[in-house]
Amino acid sequence: MKIDWDIVLQSIPLLAEGVIVTLQVSAVSAVLGLALGVALGLGALSRNRVTRWVVAAYVDFIRGTPLLIQIFLVFFALPMIGIRFDEFSAGVVALSLNAAAFVAEVVRGGVGAIERGQSEAAKAIGMRHRQLLVYILLPQAYRQMVPPLTNELISLVKNSSLLSVISVYELTRAGQAIISVHFVPFEIYTLLALYYYVLIKALSWLSVQLERRLPTW
Repeated sequence: MKIDWDIVLQSIPLLAEGVIVTLQVSAVSAVLGLALGVALGLGALSRNRVTRWVVAAYVDFIRGTPLLIQIFLVFFALPMIGIRFDEFSAGVVALSLNAAAFVAEVVRGGVGAIERGQSEAAKAIGMRHRQLLVYILLPQAYRQMVPPLTNELISLVKNSSLLSVISVYELTRAGQAIISVHFVPFEIYTLLALYYYVLIKALSWLSVQLERRLPTW
């Protein structure tokens, strides 16, 4: 098989445009997913039984259904009840809602790993549940939560490729557009794999550097 190097060289800057969109949608989804996930994680630790049940049901639904179906629900199903998003916004909403469920489990697990005696001691001196979380548990748990949270960010970047099905012009969609014109799937999909590999390796390196610089308590 002969590789069309001219198409490969022409595709590099075109795919770079898709990389920018991939990073944009991943960054926005990560911020929103982190904020919602922390709120859900704290809700899972709430004393209110209804709150815990609602959070558990949400996390169970998200973790028990494919992300692709969640994207279809946001982009195709919600308009049936009057809620409409453009392609980019729908992608961000779907990825954020998905990431939030996994972040919530990270928060719940991180806080749950703290020695139980500290909670009992805090309650013994009259601390309220919210004060216990904010001042005692979360400051100690955050270092344990950083590795799985950075892994979730990496998964978010890879999962963003699914947004090509709703025509978000991210990296995978940019590659598909080139293939539809030049019919060179081997070259372009190989190039896409290299782009994603470099992105993931860069994020992995940044996460390691972040972990090394985190202060200890």
